[in-house]
Amino acid sequence: MVAGLLASVLALALEAATRPLPRPYQIVATCGMVTDVVREVAGAHARVIGLMGEGVDPHLYKPTRDDVNRLLQADAVFYSGLMLEGRMTDTFLKIARKGTPVFAVTELLDEKFLLEPEDMAGHTDPHVWMDVQGWMAATRAIAQSLSSVDPAHAEDYATRAKRYLEQLQRLDDYARSSLATVPKDRRVLVTAHDAFNYFGRAYGLEVRGIQGISTESEAGVADINRLVEDMVKRKIPALFVESSVSDKNIKALIEGCRARGHTVRIGGELFSDAMGKPGSYEGTYVGMIDHNVTLIARALGGDAPARGLNGKLSPHP
Repeated sequence: MVAGLLASVLALALEAATRPLPRPYQIVATCGMVTDVVREVAGAHARVIGLMGEGVDPHLYKPTRDDVNRLLQADAVFYSGLMLEGRMTDTFLKIARKGTPVFAVTELLDEKFLLEPEDMAGHTDPHVWMDVQGWMAATRAIAQSLSSVDPAHAEDYATRAKRYLEQLQRLDDYARSSLATVPKDRRVLVTAHDAFNYFGRAYGLEVRGIQGISTESEAGVADINRLVEDMVKRKIPALFVESSVSDKNIKALIEGCRARGHTVRIGGELFSDAMGKPGSYEGTYVGMIDHNVTLIARALGGDAPARGLNGKLSPHP
């Protein structure tokens, strides 16, 4: 059912992509990671409005009446896809039927790249931006989509995308080199929910999330107890909270380890489904990943500069 609706959205988007545009035209994007890259590639040709701000969980997000109005007034809409914004599917279909181009930025990803957790059979893990290579593919898809909406500026979009992809390649290289310095027995990343599986696969970390890939799932007592036992046995020194997820389960995990005689500290707050404050370096995709990589590497005993790849991070404790 859902797959059929999304196929309809894509078909309608292709039909609508040739209509005349105002200058600058207006784009509405969903989560911050999508909004930021669309802005980078679109440049001055479009005004890009993001629906989801700092700390907003896209898994649980339901558009308000004002959001729907913004979407209906847009000249193009960009969303992540892979059911990240699952509660917005009907809204996307409504907008596409109106004749507005609607694009999923993950559409160019090879199926071999995608992860399908064993306990979520039939559901793809949507957190592909956690592997910078995944968001590089999204950047290429955005450039192609913008060119189909606005072919007069296709060369500009290609140039801007190429320049941005060079930044992302540097970021990917930094992530690999920094996280490779973490001692092998400490390369375990414990977080609030399973948003970091692509990150772990790309950069050589074992990832343990208390909740599943969607924050709509709930962790049970047995899940927490199993993780406590594993952390105590392996003497894992730190775990991480997430900016868009409640820390209730993290606190239960710390207390469980303490009761077993093992002290675990919070290594810091990671950005998972949302970025940092608007206008800050951490409020960009590059800054978000730079923050995560630098914080994780340093907390787990690796070597990374305190201010990150570009020297722009807020100081870490």
